[in-house]
Amino acid sequence: MRLSLNLLLLTVSILFAQKNDDVFIDGVAATVGDHLVLKSDVAQLVNMAAIQQRLNPAVDMDRLLSLQDEIVRSIIDQKIILEMAALDSIEVEDKEVDRALDQQIDMFVSQAGSEEKAEEMLGQSIKSFRREYWVEMRDRLITERYQQTLINKVSVSREDVNQFFNTYKDSLPNFPSTVRLRHILIPVTPGEESKNKAYDELVSIREKILDGEAFGTMASLYSQDPGSRASEGSLGYVRRGSLVPEFESVAFSQEVGVISEVVESAYGYHIIETQEKRGDKIKVRHILISPEKTEKDESLAYSLALTLKDSASSLEKYKDMALRHSFDQQTKEIGGDLGWVDPKNSPIPELAQVFTLLNQNECSLPVRSGHGYHLFWVDAFRPGGKPNLELHWTELENMALNRKRALWYSDWISLSRGRFYVHINEW
Repeated sequence: MRLSLNLLLLTVSILFAQKNDDVFIDGVAATVGDHLVLKSDVAQLVNMAAIQQRLNPAVDMDRLLSLQDEIVRSIIDQKIILEMAALDSIEVEDKEVDRALDQQIDMFVSQAGSEEKAEEMLGQSIKSFRREYWVEMRDRLITERYQQTLINKVSVSREDVNQFFNTYKDSLPNFPSTVRLRHILIPVTPGEESKNKAYDELVSIREKILDGEAFGTMASLYSQDPGSRASEGSLGYVRRGSLVPEFESVAFSQEVGVISEVVESAYGYHIIETQEKRGDKIKVRHILISPEKTEKDESLAYSLALTLKDSASSLEKYKDMALRHSFDQQTKEIGGDLGWVDPKNSPIPELAQVFTLLNQNECSLPVRSGHGYHLFWVDAFRPGGKPNLELHWTELENMALNRKRALWYSDWISLSRGRFYVHINEW
């Protein structure tokens, strides 16, 4: 009972701290060689994990107790790995730590809904959290880098894979049927008439704001960005590099409080107000009007896709079509190659509906998705079912490698613990 009460008080004191700054007595959770693991450090990590997993001390006590134990042991292992990493001169640069910490904070803010709510959940300001957690983040990155260096030395032979398969074949899950797939993406783009109409509508909204209408009210009434419309067009605090280039260029360069001219991006037309600037972060809001896509626009996209299909009579011609016409920037230069894909669990959900209609080495008819029209090309089919060494060698090799690495690392950390004095105190 004492353990439960201590954890509850410790977690609640941080996770739900009020503005009067609750105070608790710190102590030592564990000792690793010459290093102390403080209860406050453990509490901070429990707090962060609780936020990420949306745990509530009032109803999730068992999970929090388990989490505390996991984190204490994880910190102990980290301290040991850091000592070993120092012997091998493993380091990370300050800018790597800053970048990782920025990502961590951005995730907290996103999950909380705003920077203010994130600070309330953390029980401290973002600035204070950044200062206190910086060393922990650096140690975590060093640990991860050293772990990766260690396990990358572990490999598997053909004999290892065969042995893994023979040992676990009865307990391995069935593999899904997969397909080696390519695609050409042709989006449905609005015509000039629709674009002009959207542009003019946004110009009119901007003029009303300049004449005294509230930006937030106009955003709530007219913006077509569902993610920000409910919050009066606010995107919150965003970091440089996280927005589409056309939008970002204006948002970061204009003065605070200025309502931008109409800005065009791939999403449509925006007017932007930069509300605050903090180094490489800004607080910004916008109103988006997207041009309507008409039946004529749909027909034009489908006709283009059908013309390309008729021209893609061989793989070489298909690759050329992908390079010249596909709007998928990540795959167009590699012939539209999507790799091996599970049709039932792919980034293109519609693929599952047409999978049985696709023929190998043949360009498909246009397939409509939320992204536009796709022209698929199947290089090969691979049947699923029970694991088979001949059909599923790559997957089995990866599974065997991951297991061997996990076992090797478990043995390594156990041996390494023996080199240091480790004591876990009762809470």
